[in-house]
Amino acid sequence: MNAVTPVNKFTWLLKREYWEHRGGFFWTPMITGMVILSIMLLVLVSAEFLANQNGINMNGIHLEQLTKHLGESEIEKMHAGVDIGLLSLSFPIGIALFFVVLFYGIGALYNDRSDRSALFWKSLPISDLSTVLSKVVAATLVAPILAMAAIVALQLGFLLLMSLYALLHGINPFPLLWSPTHLVALWVKLVLVIPVNALWALPTVGWLLLCSSFARSKPFLWAVALPIMAGVLNSWFGLLKNMSLTSTWFWQNIVGRLLLSIIPGSWMDAETLRNTFERAGDDVRVSMGPRLDAGFTLDAIGHALVSPSMLIGIVAGVAMIAAAVYFRRVRTESYA
Repeated sequence: MNAVTPVNKFTWLLKREYWEHRGGFFWTPMITGMVILSIMLLVLVSAEFLANQNGINMNGIHLEQLTKHLGESEIEKMHAGVDIGLLSLSFPIGIALFFVVLFYGIGALYNDRSDRSALFWKSLPISDLSTVLSKVVAATLVAPILAMAAIVALQLGFLLLMSLYALLHGINPFPLLWSPTHLVALWVKLVLVIPVNALWALPTVGWLLLCSSFARSKPFLWAVALPIMAGVLNSWFGLLKNMSLTSTWFWQNIVGRLLLSIIPGSWMDAETLRNTFERAGDDVRVSMGPRLDAGFTLDAIGHALVSPSMLIGIVAGVAMIAAAVYFRRVRTESYA
């Protein structure tokens, strides 16, 4: 019989989180992707219907004739545009992931006290630290990894739909849409930012778990309304003026970090985002292909990891997670 090790216990805790929240972790991003694909399919069917009536042409040149004359540089620009489209597809799933993690964190520890199942889990040889850390890992890694799988599935579905549409018009879609170099590069970079997103999300995850473990009732109000009300009061009365801090700073670095750090890619500053989606030249040269690295190079990620906002957020997040462990230990009941 295999011995039960701490690793095995933690693995089972992660499995518990997945099975109890599979609807949010797995089905929400998958259904979001399927809805987007359905909309795209309707758009393509409508476009084909209009094409059969009016024809698809640009200044009298049909689409299949136009693509036959694409050179190597034009194909590279096409790959760049495809990358922009594929990356844009991740935004709806990222928004869905934000709400999933938000409500998961608010109820992660509170629900156990509300239905008194916390008493059962405390009777098992499982520490409060392991329980809380399993929820941290579920929110920062498990849910984003499953969302990433949904994004890849959505992107593949999008490419398949576009390939079928291209074939209907006598266009070979493989050199235009299925170049393995740019596709693999895009997916590798999206995977690489998952741990960066996880570290950036620690303040929000820590705050949500703290409220979930501390609040005797209405954890949503504690987690969401309290920071927003603090921001409103600070804006009204200028409570931080004596410290030469503006209300904008408070909203961005306190309220924003407590509530919005779980948004994927929110660690990127405005300059990085601008470089990522930069368009240069009058010929509308898309710089997302060879210049996709502008936003996701190792240098950009390394700069984000050592930035003061990241490091302070990590410390604050760990402190709030430690407080959540303490309240998990001392509180076993809630009041509806």
